[in-house]
Amino acid sequence: MARYTGPDCKLCRREKMKLFLKGAKCDSPKCPIEIRPYPPGEHGRNRPKEGDYLTRIREKQKARRIYGLLEQQFHRYYTEAARKHGRTGETMLQLLERRLDNVVYRAGFAKSRDMARQLVRHGHFTVNGKKVDIPSYRVGEDDIVEVMPKYRELTPFVVARAEAGERMVPGWLEVIPDQMRILVHSLPVRAQIDTQVQEQLIVEYYSKK
Repeated sequence: MARYTGPDCKLCRREKMKLFLKGAKCDSPKCPIEIRPYPPGEHGRNRPKEGDYLTRIREKQKARRIYGLLEQQFHRYYTEAARKHGRTGETMLQLLERRLDNVVYRAGFAKSRDMARQLVRHGHFTVNGKKVDIPSYRVGEDDIVEVMPKYRELTPFVVARAEAGERMVPGWLEVIPDQMRILVHSLPVRAQIDTQVQEQLIVEYYSKK
């Protein structure tokens, strides 16, 4: 599947905020946005003020980059959310949060969503006892996500156990570090999703295209 392969730090600089795409580097003084807190490019420091339309585009791009999706993939989530009852923006974020790679990241089993995606693709996880290697797999209420026993001594999972409790786990998930298990107690609601985006601007962008 196609994916973005360029420098992640440029994406953060373009959105003028940390998107936490590089794991530990994002919390260190070496984070490029700490050194150059302006968009990349020749005119990065002197870009004109953004209008309403550009503001909506930037909000969409920010969310898409946080979850590591290409435009076509991201638009499919919006389209699906728009067909459901309730607030389209909140529903879209809920669908994104339920991705298996995001759940692995939220549980602290990976330093970034990119790393979580790689671990899932390598077939290290089961959902309800069945091997799943599709990062976009959507977890449901009462699902149980586990690291397969034969992989639990791999370095990323040893580190995850050692650092258990350091990352805030959202209330809709429960992590059992010694069993490398994630329990999905409920579906996420907006108050439990700390993604710093204004989802209504994304809805406005797509609805006015």
